[in-house]
Amino acid sequence: MDISLLRHFVQVVDTLDFERAAAALAIPRSTLNASIRQLEAEVGTPLFIRVDGSVTLTPAGEAIVDDARAELANPTPKAPGSVRKASKPSAGGKAKASKGKGRAPAVKGQAAPGKRRQSR
Repeated sequence: MDISLLRHFVQVVDTLDFERAAAALAIPRSTLNASIRQLEAEVGTPLFIRVDGSVTLTPAGEAIVDDARAELANPTPKAPGSVRKASKPSAGGKAKASKGKGRAPAVKGQAAPGKRRQSR
């Protein structure tokens, strides 16, 4: 599970209001709703009961909230290689866009490709 999904879930559990949770997380409410829907899809069951603006936890939500808090307290890395890859600087530099329309760069003293050299 994505750690941000768990963070969003725990914030909604703490406030029991999507609008206040979104404000506390500094994200739009639609993003928060999408995160909760994605988490519910991963779990396979609804986590909240939403009725006329009030929000309550379902039994499945109550079962997962302690695990979510524990995961937020001690996040575990996904794979040992991902930590190594993140700490290692990547080779190369910033890619530069070429000028022109896909032609090779002009070399000093040579005619441009596709054009004939004019005589004087």
